Amino acid sequence: MQRSQRIKKALQHRTVTLPDGTSLPSIGQGTWKMGEHPEKKEEEIEALQIGLDLGMSVIDTAEMYGDGQSERIVGEAINNRRDEAFLVSKVYPHHATLSKIQRACEDSLQRLKTDYLDMYLLHWRGFAGSSLQETVEGLEALRKEGKILHWGVSNFDTSDMKELTEIENGSNCAVNQVLYHLGSRGIDFDLLPWQREHQMPMMAYSPLGQGGSLITQLMNNLNIKEIAAKHQAKPLQIALAWTIRTKGILAIPKGTSKNHVMENAEAATIELSEDDLRKIDKVFPKPDQKVPLDII
Repeated sequence: MQRSQRIKKALQHRTVTLPDGTSLPSIGQGTWKMGEHPEKKEEEIEALQIGLDLGMSVIDTAEMYGDGQSERIVGEAINNRRDEAFLVSKVYPHHATLSKIQRACEDSLQRLKTDYLDMYLLHWRGFAGSSLQETVEGLEALRKEGKILHWGVSNFDTSDMKELTEIENGSNCAVNQVLYHLGSRGIDFDLLPWQREHQMPMMAYSPLGQGGSLITQLMNNLNIKEIAAKHQAKPLQIALAWTIRTKGILAIPKGTSKNHVMENAEAATIELSEDDLRKIDKVFPKPDQKVPLDII
């Protein structure tokens, strides 16, 4: 079986289910910092399209990324391919009021060259004077108008999620997007178990970290190198396979070249054994107490 066919089959098998039954591949595509360098535009568009070719239909962006430039890159990448993509964008907290969220969403739609979003997320908790209730009302209004199909949140800790689900229509939240990778396992203590209990998927951003420390650990640790060799994979692919090791987690790594995108997607073909997971836990242990939510 060709490499691309094997990847497509794995992504069709390794899925995450939203509360309404929508099925998504467990690995999607992140776009943070895309669109910030005009000379990389064509390469970034091509990378996103290759991801779509492989079945990485979830594309995550935000109005904050590149001050809208990331959304414009995505809009070009999905030109004539809108039905292949599950589009996710995020709204600034200061735009998440009843008086502003409609305009913010419409601006994102214009940049993305589409008339609806599959998912719209509150990027992080609001500022003084705003309220979750007001934001939920705004999101629900957008959903009823058909401008968004689902809504969720990002960078919400356990207490935030509990507060959200206690307000009117707060339980309609479809996903929480947080930082999660081997070097940042804080959510394993209470947030991830809480979301599993409430059957709410987790979207993991920066699943390979942002910087050299995690990569250095992965590349130099003998246990990780041994596991990678066993699976004929690279240490970073093992890290990504670990992130999606259980149901209910959708990772959105960024890929900026054809090979990078292929390697990210190929992580879906890796099934880590219990022995693999024990060895990984020794290198990157699960926290034994509550820690503050990591945010980039």
